[in-house]
Amino acid sequence: MRRGQRQRISAPMAGGLFIVVTLIVCFFVFTQANPFSNKYELKATFANATNTRTNSPVRIAGVEVGKVTKVEPAGPDSTAATLTIEIEKRGLPIHKDAYLKIRPRIFLEGNFFVELSPGSSSAPELESGTTIGMTQTDGPVQIDQVLTTLQQDVRGNLQNLLQGYGSAIYGDPAPGEDDDQDPSTRGERASQSLNDSLTYSPGALKGTALVNQALLGTEPHDLSKLIAGAQRTSAKLITREAALKDFITNFNRTTAAFAAEQSNLRQTIALIPQVLERTNPALDALNRAFPPTRAFAREILPGVRESAATINATFPWIDQTRALVSPAELQGLVGDLRPATRDLSTLTDDTLELLPQVDLVNRCAIDIVLPTGDVKIEDGFLTTGLENYKEFWQSMVGLSGESQNMDGNGQYTRFHVGGGTNTLSSGNVGSPQPGAGLPQIGNFLLPPIGTRPARPQTKPPVNRKKRCHTNTPPDLQSARVGVGP
Repeated sequence: MRRGQRQRISAPMAGGLFIVVTLIVCFFVFTQANPFSNKYELKATFANATNTRTNSPVRIAGVEVGKVTKVEPAGPDSTAATLTIEIEKRGLPIHKDAYLKIRPRIFLEGNFFVELSPGSSSAPELESGTTIGMTQTDGPVQIDQVLTTLQQDVRGNLQNLLQGYGSAIYGDPAPGEDDDQDPSTRGERASQSLNDSLTYSPGALKGTALVNQALLGTEPHDLSKLIAGAQRTSAKLITREAALKDFITNFNRTTAAFAAEQSNLRQTIALIPQVLERTNPALDALNRAFPPTRAFAREILPGVRESAATINATFPWIDQTRALVSPAELQGLVGDLRPATRDLSTLTDDTLELLPQVDLVNRCAIDIVLPTGDVKIEDGFLTTGLENYKEFWQSMVGLSGESQNMDGNGQYTRFHVGGGTNTLSSGNVGSPQPGAGLPQIGNFLLPPIGTRPARPQTKPPVNRKKRCHTNTPPDLQSARVGVGP
């Protein structure tokens, strides 16, 4: 080779390098392996890992996120096995409460796969190389285990169970057995009642679906957060076992009290819709009151800012008030007020005795006198249609008008008692003593019809122990008319 001339690669060597590079590129493209990245490995111990092999897939919610890289016995005399699992980045993170199960794949796939539940987000994350114990793993169930479980005695018990279940579903109820049941189910077989319940199943399932939809929450992981919160609550309750027992006892007593008042509780629940209907307008009115309240708050801010100056301005007044109530001034004022206070105390005591009597008078006037004065007396052709208290004052006005005199001798009433063929005689008059005096006799053009109302023969008794307002108002329409001539 001449000096300064570069050495060239031969054609066979260049072809070999191209093939090697192509194979490397294909390997990385199809396997998606990165030898320069740190692989995340997890170890899990299973009580039984039969038929689990290397390269068995690892899935999270049906999505393949890794594979089994190694299967080894957990101990020299143990049937348990420890699986080393390599997990891709998309399957991370794995939390401390993760759970692994070995599941059979579908018929066309064959073999088994590892189902991984990564755990709750509130639990700590596991580092690469951590081993998960058998308390958080489940092995596959083999057909021989099922057959071993179903021994002759177990099969006999299972047959008895099925026969008993059939009798319970299709058997007729014994006499009196269903007396405490709903009338619509009495005398029916359990299967018939179950068929009847299917009528209500659509509504019940719809309500259950709504509840399940509500349990999903509004954000991802709402249900898992609820379960995690319930777990923390249960852990706290375990630490207060005695208090929890007391709570349950008190809850039983409260429930018993509610049961004893179930009638009142039923009435209360029936009134809740009406209360809610009245609450909505109240809340609407409250909402309407908020804007004026905010406006009032904005308007009052300047006054609040001036409060400090106002307080400062009251200090001189406080100084004057302090001087006014000082011993030199206050003792003289107290001495002047002492007699007035004594008299005021006496007046207060007398007022306490007077006010109940005034109340009785007011109640008598309101309940008896005023309602009686408002009665319109029906008096045949003499009926005026006015309340009787108005008739009284009109008669007083008539008497006052007809008794006017033109001299200074005062008022007197004139009666024309002569000139008729009808004679009227009064009782003895002219002496304050009963039975004394002489009768008065007069003549009338028309025969008198008597007095309205008739004068009672004896004066009604007065009962001073009976309260006036407790009496029955008098019946003015039942007044007796006096006799004629």
